[in-house]
Amino acid sequence: MSIPDRPFASYHLWSLVAPATGQERWHCQMRRGFVKARQHEPQVKALLGKATPPQRIGILAQKGVYEFHHHRHLLKQSDGVDQVAKLLQLSHTDREVQQRVRQILQKYHNAPLLLNKNILQLTPGDEGFPKPILIDQDDYCFRLYAAMDCVFIDSDRTLHILDFKTGKAAFDQRQALVYLLAARYLYPGREAVASFYNLELCKKSELIRINHHELASLEFELAHIAQQHQRDLQKYHQETGDFSKIFPPNPGSHCRFCPFRTICDFADLKQPQGHSMPILKGLGARG
Repeated sequence: MSIPDRPFASYHLWSLVAPATGQERWHCQMRRGFVKARQHEPQVKALLGKATPPQRIGILAQKGVYEFHHHRHLLKQSDGVDQVAKLLQLSHTDREVQQRVRQILQKYHNAPLLLNKNILQLTPGDEGFPKPILIDQDDYCFRLYAAMDCVFIDSDRTLHILDFKTGKAAFDQRQALVYLLAARYLYPGREAVASFYNLELCKKSELIRINHHELASLEFELAHIAQQHQRDLQKYHQETGDFSKIFPPNPGSHCRFCPFRTICDFADLKQPQGHSMPILKGLGARG
């Protein structure tokens, strides 16, 4: 199996390498191994291709926002929610997904966050991997992937990157930082901010900003993550039998929520003892 010549980084990879604050006990490097080193194996590929209800809800909710603004007249029509639901083929999904997505559509129809915004980019959420940004410095070179849900211009001319969320998982500021680094290359010279918006809870995050010194430090950290991950991939492809050494497992009750539990030799599927894992928005592979 070939390995890409140039290292890459993304928020998704960062989240697989290092846990978000407060999620340390649930973090497992073996998950990174399945997602990034063994993704082409038939069993792993099948699991990665199977969308969970949280994933379907997240994708359909974002696509619903896209359809509302692609067909802006629907925001003013009384049957706008029904029309978008038809465009999403919502009736073909299971009951839980239908109910939650319809509630999200209704909330957005009642209070459309992006109404009258100067939108530069709004994605449907199912477009796959974005075009990589080549970051080439004296000390490092890597490809950066950053799939932005929405980019618009604020009234003060600031570039605003907005990421949509669903479910109950906390916002991870690292994702916004990656987007701000990407904006440095995609929109050079523009002042940029980033924020999150939970479409299900109608909850906004605070604006996230980063200065030039912090951007440089972030870029260096992502370069290190990209290079270390590339070395891990090379080690694995040289000796596939060392999978569990290169990507060590962290078994526990959280294994019950892992998509790879059925094929993992280290999965702990015992009933949890008083602890539960927060509901996350699927594998989050784009960002």
